[in-house]
Amino acid sequence: MFEGFEEKTLVGEGADIFVRLGGPADGPPVLLLHGYPQTSAMWHLIAPMLARTHRVICADLRGYGRSGKPASDPAHRTYSKRAMSGDMVSVMAALGHDRFLVLAHDRGARVAHRMGMDHPDRISAMTLLDIAPTREMYAATTREFAAAYWHWFFLIQPAPLPEDIIGADPDVYWMRKCVNQAGYNPFAPEALSEYLSFFRQPDAIHACCEDYRAAATIDIEHDDADGERRLTMPLQVLWAAGGVIDRCFDPLALWRMRANTAEGFAMKASHYMAEEVPEEIHAAVTAFWERNPPRT
Repeated sequence: MFEGFEEKTLVGEGADIFVRLGGPADGPPVLLLHGYPQTSAMWHLIAPMLARTHRVICADLRGYGRSGKPASDPAHRTYSKRAMSGDMVSVMAALGHDRFLVLAHDRGARVAHRMGMDHPDRISAMTLLDIAPTREMYAATTREFAAAYWHWFFLIQPAPLPEDIIGADPDVYWMRKCVNQAGYNPFAPEALSEYLSFFRQPDAIHACCEDYRAAATIDIEHDDADGERRLTMPLQVLWAAGGVIDRCFDPLALWRMRANTAEGFAMKASHYMAEEVPEEIHAAVTAFWERNPPRT
């Protein structure tokens, strides 16, 4: 995977961040952020396509993969999306990129949302995959949503309940959560090996739980404190047709409440769409970026 890409570990705002780097050094920079419970390996199909024309930075989020897993705090601030997005801004600045594109999935897309609110001048355009805004998803929870996204409510339970249950057999938990969510196994063997290898670490299991605990608490406080402020950069949202986001929410309508402009559509895929329809996503995002070139 990632042939021709370089690997580095850089200092974030509060954790060391592992990144994969590829593409022309003078190409437009694009930051790729993964979801739960994965790593930057989820971009192994899309990243090489983007690297033909862009400088591609694939990062492991704080708490995931080869990135640092700092000790948390009672308010879960350590794993707030504000803290996690601060890591990414620091890493991109260290690489010489003060303004960049973002393509993000799942938890990474929630980090990207907060980054767009806290650091709007850093992001020229943003694409989010298969999410609606966190606050609105919790507020509009239905039985159907809770049954499908059971892990949202399991992972926020006080430590060490979910940690102990997951830690008893991390591979079984990972496979049943992700394969059941997709409806089949869409993961390349090399990527799956990386996901499972890093997810077995007790500090990674705890960090992932803290990510979700933060989402249900401090992240919503930060959202509420935004008041009437919205995302100002062009926003594209793509989601799985017939998936949970599609069935339980109106993602485009919700994002238009949280952003000045938002466009997007459903794609024939499951939640793990970057590993199922990479060509279609590549075509969609590059067309979106062409319509929304960086401001000079």
